[in-house]
Amino acid sequence: MLCLVGWELCKRAGRAGAGGVVVGLSGGIDSAVVAGLGARALGPERVLGLILPCHSDPVDAEYARMVAEAFGIPCETVDLTPAYDALAARLTRAGEGTEVRKLALANLKPRLRMATLYFYAQLHGYLVAGTSNRSELYVGYFTKWGDSGADLLPIGGLVKEQVRAVARELGVPQPIIDRVPTAGLWPGQTDEGQMGVTYRDLDQHILGGPVDPGVAERIEAMHRASAHKRRLPPIGPTP
Repeated sequence: MLCLVGWELCKRAGRAGAGGVVVGLSGGIDSAVVAGLGARALGPERVLGLILPCHSDPVDAEYARMVAEAFGIPCETVDLTPAYDALAARLTRAGEGTEVRKLALANLKPRLRMATLYFYAQLHGYLVAGTSNRSELYVGYFTKWGDSGADLLPIGGLVKEQVRAVARELGVPQPIIDRVPTAGLWPGQTDEGQMGVTYRDLDQHILGGPVDPGVAERIEAMHRASAHKRRLPPIGPTP
């Protein structure tokens, strides 16, 4: 599995004439695996890790640096908190105190990160390597034009448990493998809490295994509702 994913990454980078890849390092397992695959497939000197805190838990940056050190990749930190605060202050106050506004503001963070990743990618002649896995993609657990904004998704064909297996094979530090998955949208937020299903059930369902019928229906409802996230914008007819 590791060889196949690494080979595909090499092919796509080479086909695009890119000198390497940029990876946003969140301190989680997905970005750690993408960074490790890039270092293994292209060489660590052709992978740039970016740590992009935005009202983030400081421990995230510590884990992100641990990844960069483990794979010997160059790494830079850009604090996006001031940019986020400046933008949020300029936006309408409509919906103050609602969950809709809370989520809309939270989604600004991955969208600012996407813009920053592409700035560095263009500067270096690199591609942006996204970190979404198959489980997240299936239910739309990503920010449209945020963390989904990438040139390639090396682990997009792997469910979460397969990502963990690749992490162990790559030598991702154990504390990162053991971390509770979170998108870091707000304090205490977790992937499974936000989705309302466990990765175990989600992976099992995607791979055709048995899960509780109610859980299966919830997963399929999320899949249907998020279909627009997995498609390019529709193009109008030619006159």
